[in-house]
Amino acid sequence: MAAEKILIVDDEKNICDLLRMYLEKDGFRTIIANNGRAALQLFREREPDLVLLDIMLPELDGWQVCREIRKVSDKPIIMLTAKGETFDKVLGLELGADDYVTKPFETKEVVARVKAVLRRAGGENKPDKDIKEVEYDNLVVNLTNYEMRVKGVRVDTPPKELELIYHLASNPNRVFTRDQLLDSVWGFNYGGDNSRTVDVHIKRLREKLEGASDQWSLETIWRIGYKFQTKDS
Repeated sequence: MAAEKILIVDDEKNICDLLRMYLEKDGFRTIIANNGRAALQLFREREPDLVLLDIMLPELDGWQVCREIRKVSDKPIIMLTAKGETFDKVLGLELGADDYVTKPFETKEVVARVKAVLRRAGGENKPDKDIKEVEYDNLVVNLTNYEMRVKGVRVDTPPKELELIYHLASNPNRVFTRDQLLDSVWGFNYGGDNSRTVDVHIKRLREKLEGASDQWSLETIWRIGYKFQTKDS
């Protein structure tokens, strides 16, 4: 089977080049357009499998491009936007976008979303063993498509926060030191302040998870580290 073709639409050349590099490293083919009119022309001529579509574009904006594509095709569209307001996200989804990523983003998150959207759109589901997901009462953390849902609602979560909660929730009731978490989530070469980095990410996660459930909790183990504690432990 030929590698899927991705149309990258953004007027910032460095963003296009970065996305192209990561996508092609993962085996995708890429096409680039730097304005809305060129995007529509390339879509018609090259028939991509998925479109990564920025909103703020010259000539035709992302909303217009999305509308025009949806008149003739149901190929997946992921919106790229610097705007974080709910209105922009809802509008994109109502116009027919399949997903959105808010700038600034981590490129590996975009690649993960591309794979997830293509899987859903093509009905090509990988075996369950390849889906990295943990689920608890009112909480789903999916590392395959970099998504966290709290009480059924997707919560914007930076990749490192998501990787941290996934790691803890995948090992319920196990205590991890800060150094262990840094090794597992950030990698051995991470050069930041060990305690401060983990503590800040835990604090942000707690704000997102506050009041979600009484069946589990993100616990601090004094002078040691953290654990994801379930009620039946």
